[in-house]
Amino acid sequence: MVKVASQAEVLARFGHALSDPTRARLLLVLRAGAAYPSELAEILGVGRTNLSNHLACLRGCGLVVATPEGRRQRYELADDKLRHALDDLLDVVLAVDTEHVHPGGGTRAAVEPVVAASGGPTEAAVGTPAGASLAGVSKS
Repeated sequence: MVKVASQAEVLARFGHALSDPTRARLLLVLRAGAAYPSELAEILGVGRTNLSNHLACLRGCGLVVATPEGRRQRYELADDKLRHALDDLLDVVLAVDTEHVHPGGGTRAAVEPVVAASGGPTEAAVGTPAGASLAGVSKS
């Protein structure tokens, strides 16, 4: 059964997907184009079972779709607007409070914003640049 999610539900699902570093990296890879699980596992440096669990989560959130191709599945973003949303998020420069304590305990490592001379964010400030290829996603 397919259901159209409310706006709040869409944001909650997107937030849940981005809350895990592996899922966030997976979305960045798929932002560059469709890929097969074996390719995704190699690019991200994760095991197939781990990857399968993350892909199932992203499918459940409605962010990716799987297209059967013979005995294989090809994964891609469910809507091209997600690519644009990720691009827009990557252009945001965050001012991180280095003293903030997260509910899970402990102070997170500081991530200082970096602003280029032009006033715009640099690659270091926002992660992968908008035009990144699959090679632009690290295995860390």
